[in-house]
Amino acid sequence: MTTSDVSHTTKDIPFSDSDFRAIAELAQSAFGLNLAESKKPLVYSRLSKRLKARAISTFPEYLDLLNRQDERDERLELISALTTNVTSFFREKHHFETLRNDALPQMQANIGSGKRGRIWSAGCSSGQEAYSIAMTVLETIPDAGRKNIKILATDIDPKIVERAKLGEYPNEELTGIPEQMRKKWTESKSETNFSMSDAPRNLITFAELNLMTEWPFKGPFDVIFCRNVAIYFNQETQQRLWDRFREMLTPGGYLFIGHSERVTGPAAQSLNGIGITSYQKFESGGRLAS
Repeated sequence: MTTSDVSHTTKDIPFSDSDFRAIAELAQSAFGLNLAESKKPLVYSRLSKRLKARAISTFPEYLDLLNRQDERDERLELISALTTNVTSFFREKHHFETLRNDALPQMQANIGSGKRGRIWSAGCSSGQEAYSIAMTVLETIPDAGRKNIKILATDIDPKIVERAKLGEYPNEELTGIPEQMRKKWTESKSETNFSMSDAPRNLITFAELNLMTEWPFKGPFDVIFCRNVAIYFNQETQQRLWDRFREMLTPGGYLFIGHSERVTGPAAQSLNGIGITSYQKFESGGRLAS
């Protein structure tokens, strides 16, 4: 054992550098997550709770468990533990301004020409982003429910997807919703909670999806939101993801990403920056893709 392989331990469960590397390799291969060495204390803090919950005393035992075919649920517990679901209604408002002022009028014109309207919230977390999109759609296109407009909202964590489907939130989150939308698209559920009304709910389909696997749909999408998801991936995985999104976008379609993310690699040739972390699909040279 080398000096760098000394166990990190608090109380009772040892966690060596080799244990961390094994967890990091699994997270990379299964979910595309890039766990830097600096994340070791965080990984230990979160995963030691899973070991205790499963009555396991060592990380090698836990790794053996994760590799069993019948332990899909535990692998999903792993991804839930290693990622952070931080979200809010209308987070990064500039994206919703571009959605309302530019993307939706363009999508509405396409629908008038007989096309469909599709928006994807990729990495939807507990649903606030998807419902914010739906409310913006309803404010911009009041009869959206009678048109061929759908929002797909996906996340890798099935527990968080179920929370999103429920569409119930603490009353403190109401402050993130503009007052006119709050009156029309939310309902009081209890003294402490509110829920989303049927109109925005009916526009959204929630589903579990690992972005690293094959996608069970072909698109195309007029708008894709994928914000603060790529930060968990290394540069190669990010660039592959951007390119897959580019392929999924309609000509002139929009991609919105997180505040610390940037489109790089081959996709940057046709995803032109049009604002803060906002991109539109063009051909190289700035022409609209045909």
